[in-house]
Amino acid sequence: MIPVTTLAGKKVALFGLGGSGFATARALILGGADVTAWDDNPDSVTKAAAEGIHTADLRTIDWGVQSLFVLSPGVPLTHPKPHWTVDLARAAGVDIVGDVELFVRERRAHAPDCAFIAITGTNGKSTTTALIAHILEASGRDTQLGGNIGTAVLTLEPPRAGRFYVIECSSYQIDLAPTLNPSAGILLNLTPDHLDRHGTMQHYADVKERLVAGSGVAVIGVDDSYCEMIADRVERAGTKVMRISRRQPLANGIYAEGAKLFEASEGAAHLIANLDGIQTLRGSHNAQNAAAAIAACLAVGVSVEDIRIGLASFPGLKHRMQPVGRRGNVVFVNDSKATNADAAAPALSSYDRIYWIAGGLPKAGGITTLAPFFPRIAKAYLIGEAAAEFAATLGDAVAYEISGTLERAVAHAAADAEKDQNGPSAVMLSPACASFDQYKNFEVRGDAFVSHVAALDGITMLIGSATGDK
Repeated sequence: MIPVTTLAGKKVALFGLGGSGFATARALILGGADVTAWDDNPDSVTKAAAEGIHTADLRTIDWGVQSLFVLSPGVPLTHPKPHWTVDLARAAGVDIVGDVELFVRERRAHAPDCAFIAITGTNGKSTTTALIAHILEASGRDTQLGGNIGTAVLTLEPPRAGRFYVIECSSYQIDLAPTLNPSAGILLNLTPDHLDRHGTMQHYADVKERLVAGSGVAVIGVDDSYCEMIADRVERAGTKVMRISRRQPLANGIYAEGAKLFEASEGAAHLIANLDGIQTLRGSHNAQNAAAAIAACLAVGVSVEDIRIGLASFPGLKHRMQPVGRRGNVVFVNDSKATNADAAAPALSSYDRIYWIAGGLPKAGGITTLAPFFPRIAKAYLIGEAAAEFAATLGDAVAYEISGTLERAVAHAAADAEKDQNGPSAVMLSPACASFDQYKNFEVRGDAFVSHVAALDGITMLIGSATGDK
């Protein structure tokens, strides 16, 4: 854990006692702060009090003596309206920050030169974050991985010289980190998302821009107009910018042509990496992720050779286009994290012949937007509440069966794929649905898929265990 020593002896109000909120409260207390915590959920307050965290309704405290207000990123700061605690803090003139800002201050105080890579964007954040951490670890570097990817940043080891931090940042976390200053900051892309919390697309983009604006090197994908303008603006302000693209050659930056990645400088380009044959980095979206990872790793001193070794050995992000097993010409792919049609599209675009397991608790719009990928689907195996709806959408365009359960779908898809004489194929769980009709979450669903695959005869597993762990 990282003790928040920069607030030692100071009074700090904290709201939000979920996972990261608890971690933040502990880190503040460990660093010597006088913390008063609260949550709208009485059970969370009770749990915190039982663990020795001082709790009190923040409506009753003296805001005039608080040095800082720490807000959990899941709590509205601006839209649809500020949380009541935000109004109280602002009325008292108390600065509002989140856990990433506390990390930034500790790094600045204790090890300002230790490498810090921060990653944001609408899509691809988690894969890019995991890929960067893997490249650093594979090269023997002391690497700390956390943030929005699932490990609270203040639970990591404290900043020190020679330590590398790889932190995924959501827009909510950036909004609460006013002095965010990574060594290398990545902005992958921007499409409309979380507008209920940001009000407009422009405000959402403005928040994301803050991460790269404060970076030593700004790595920016320029395949959408918002990011293209941000790259130009940040560069004009004096920040070093490394542009990346998966769609167009660049005069300066890193760009993809199929599976090949080129580094260009003043119009002269050379091959820097080839993703061909790396199963965990298939598809143009992963070419963008890899380009970003390469640019960031170069910025913090990793050699090209070490980067190539890391790319080739990347095990993939669990539950996201994760090859988990192989039998003959058939690869089994766990894409359980694809909980809507847009999220399923990258996996469906990455394989030419697919035995597709889909369904669960349906989202608005169903799978109609996936029609361009239907020619790639040899057969669909439909499960859960969405089965009938998806069957109607597939109609005569795709052969399908209503399997009902994931276990039956895996067995039938594996048997059909084994008989296929038309070349390599993939049995793929990419549900385009939430999991809650049959599973607690997409992780449990993905682990169940892996277990069913592992139980098949003649399978060579590509991961360490039947639970999907690396």
